[in-house]
Amino acid sequence: QVQLVESGGGLVQPGGSLRLSCAASGIIFNVYGMNWYRQAPGKQRELVARVSSGGSTYYADSVKGRFTISRDNAKNTGYLQMSSLKPEAPAVYYCTAGRGWGRVDSWGQGTPGTVSS
Repeated sequence: QVQLVESGGGLVQPGGSLRLSCAASGIIFNVYGMNWYRQAPGKQRELVARVSSGGSTYYADSVKGRFTISRDNAKNTGYLQMSSLKPEAPAVYYCTAGRGWGRVDSWGQGTPGTVSS
């Protein structure tokens, strides 16, 4: 059974940083791509960043240069380092995994992130 467990969310001031983690189990992690999505109340879920099994990355324009997605296959864990955070509506960040670029086979339960002074 596939399980993705996010952690690291919380409240941070504008300009601050958060590091989200996604621990995966039940899959051969190193052949899966990983994606981070976020959803604010009343808004559509949006793709934030993606990393392939081979390490290729994609970032949404809104986070390019501020966020970094990475993975540690030895720990079956993916990460989203978020820096220079801007004041935005609270959002829930979701980790997903899938066999193939852009594919989503499984979702985590989400972790909240709020940027506010």
